[in-house]
Amino acid sequence: MSGEDRKSDLAREHKERQEKRAAAEGSSKAKRNAFIGAGVAVVVVAGGIFAATTLRGGDGPDPAAAESSASASASASPSASLPIAPTTTAAAGPVTCTYKRDDSVPNKFVGLPGKKPNMKLKKMTINFNRGKVVVDLMTEAAPCTVNALSFLNKKHFYDNMKCHRLVTTDVSGVHLLQCGDPQAKADGKNPTDGQGTAGFVYGDENVEIPPAKGVVFMSQPGDSAGQNNSQFVFSLSDENTQLGGGFSTVGVVSEGLDMLVGLAKDGSDLIVNEADITGDGGTTAPKKPVIIKSITFS
Repeated sequence: MSGEDRKSDLAREHKERQEKRAAAEGSSKAKRNAFIGAGVAVVVVAGGIFAATTLRGGDGPDPAAAESSASASASASPSASLPIAPTTTAAAGPVTCTYKRDDSVPNKFVGLPGKKPNMKLKKMTINFNRGKVVVDLMTEAAPCTVNALSFLNKKHFYDNMKCHRLVTTDVSGVHLLQCGDPQAKADGKNPTDGQGTAGFVYGDENVEIPPAKGVVFMSQPGDSAGQNNSQFVFSLSDENTQLGGGFSTVGVVSEGLDMLVGLAKDGSDLIVNEADITGDGGTTAPKKPVIIKSITFS
């Protein structure tokens, strides 16, 4: 089967899945809400209900004001890891990004990213204390997301940062690694882990891709929109596709995925906070620290 035939088949299968989800919209929505409701702890931020309310900051930032003027750009080439062939709409004219200051949560503010993203960035290489991971970026589909990550990296925001959340399917029904909280202790005990940000928010991009194994996406509180920040998530299992779309996808891991999956085989490799108020280990952290030493974009 040729690459083009494979893409056609994947796109057709994706359309069929969308039609099935539409036919069962009620139950599907209920399932997603239930999953993410525990999901501030499961997928987005640790610290349970407290994080859900605090991260919103009362009424929360205005999603419309935080949205980027570019909804998406030309089609991104899917990695072999993706279960679908993503389709995006070309933006008319130059891409302009909008970022909004947000002081409603603990943060480490190093400034706001520029409005004009570098569309030439193709890869993000993360040097962990446990090994190297390369992410093939979907810059054309998520220019403002990549721009924010690149800006923070230039400010050394991520240098020597501990990834605060590692969870396996036997603990919370998903398998993922979450990083990007500058305030996190990553000890599996600190109830505020997962609430820290870079002090700004921005709009959603490239949200049609379900978080299959290898997908890298941005975290948000609950069912919120337009509140992307500094935190990003590595999906380490195809079981995570039960979340559906809705998360801003940055790209797909092309190197180092086996290392990430091997960080935790089950709950025995984790520090599970039994006092977590959601009851599903929202502040679960790796027993052996996972630390971002440095990141490079190319």
